[in-house]
Amino acid sequence: MSSRMETKSYMVQMNGNGVCGKTTVNGKTLNENGVNRNGVHGNGVHHVNIKGALYPTKSKSRRQRWEVKPSEMANNTLNPIRAIVDGMKLTPNPDKPMIALSIGDPTVFGNLPTDGAVLQAMKDAIDSQKYNGYAPSVGYLQSRQAVANFYSCPEAPLEAEDVILTSGCSQAIDLAISVLCNPGDNILVPCPGFSLYKTLAVSMGIEPEKSWEVDLQHMESLIDEKTSCLIVTNPSNPCGSVFNKKHLQEILKVASRHCVPILADEIYCNMVFPGCSSPSLASLSSDVPILSCGGLAKRWLVPGWRMGWILIHDRNDIFGTEIRQGLVKLSQRILGACSIVQGALERILNNTPQSFYNNTIGFLKSNSEICFSELSSVPGLNPVMPSGAMYIMVGIDMDHFPDFKNDVDFTEQLVTEQSVFCLPASAFEYPNFFRIVVTVPEEMMLEACARIREFCQSHYRPPSRDSNDLDQ
Repeated sequence: MSSRMETKSYMVQMNGNGVCGKTTVNGKTLNENGVNRNGVHGNGVHHVNIKGALYPTKSKSRRQRWEVKPSEMANNTLNPIRAIVDGMKLTPNPDKPMIALSIGDPTVFGNLPTDGAVLQAMKDAIDSQKYNGYAPSVGYLQSRQAVANFYSCPEAPLEAEDVILTSGCSQAIDLAISVLCNPGDNILVPCPGFSLYKTLAVSMGIEPEKSWEVDLQHMESLIDEKTSCLIVTNPSNPCGSVFNKKHLQEILKVASRHCVPILADEIYCNMVFPGCSSPSLASLSSDVPILSCGGLAKRWLVPGWRMGWILIHDRNDIFGTEIRQGLVKLSQRILGACSIVQGALERILNNTPQSFYNNTIGFLKSNSEICFSELSSVPGLNPVMPSGAMYIMVGIDMDHFPDFKNDVDFTEQLVTEQSVFCLPASAFEYPNFFRIVVTVPEEMMLEACARIREFCQSHYRPPSRDSNDLDQ
């Protein structure tokens, strides 16, 4: 009798979400982890199909030639920012150093380091040797409780079971959309809005085309029986706008009337300028269930650490156990959040001084004011003063710049002549604007604004006399 374990080939049929149904190997039933009742793993090569069970491979004629194609999901995945930027001909002026105002990473220029308490928490987590292994798919219980304690309030209490830790806020958004939406559904996304919503939705066969603006009537008119969630980004990327309490309450009324849950992208939560306030959406909701997505990336200035979370704010048990279990199952597809950062998370949240947050917000507000002031006096440009986050949007009066077809053409030529790269807002489905990231050092912001002014002065064309005569 051979001592080797026999290896055979089987077919694993998938249901579309990567979850197998009941599996039988050699007459023995395996559980969902491929383990039989005696604790022995089925051993074999698995072929993927689309049903939900495991069967011996059928004999059939072999393929005659190689033909390996990408999946539909791969083909349908498109990042609007990359699609636009990759198509631009970006050739900076060799006589001027490049100033990139396009990347939403506050660490690029080294002028906004995280706090020493944050670094010390990470060092201590590493030195403890306690966080070198796999963490539970939803995160360590202690770390989840730390997040719950940090964000819990009387109007929206949280416990550890209400928190899912993820690999950055992007994965949190991915899981939230995945648990709420089916192919053929639609989601309402803000316009302008973060391009990731469209990237994820289209790849999953979900329609993100129904974009809503601040106009609540417009938003409500887009809701139909296929609308599976409403996305609210507050404070906003790319606008830097901040919704006040009254406006958030009006959004909740619309969601309540139509029984639509909300995905709240709150990665910039609490990053609002002095004089502004914006409560969390969940703290205002009495009946609308909310999945709030956040993380360390922006407020703690560590986007590369990839620590995010979902806060489950159920109301009247509408999500119930099904949505919670769905999030747990989805989190098991890939173990996401870094275990070392999880180990440091409680101390990061508890030990970061308020002065660190205040200094960051003070810098962002000051740079926003500089940019707004400098560009407000440039003919043909219309900057919009933000109230939070780390961006400012600038409108382009294209009628006064006949040399350019659109915002993409405008920003491309700005790189060529002045070596200043701003992101065209067509990437956010908001043409004839461009976005500036205000995290650069102050002197660089001033230099960039001076170059933008010089560029606009050389291309600006005032209204013709004929058009003025027609207006009179």
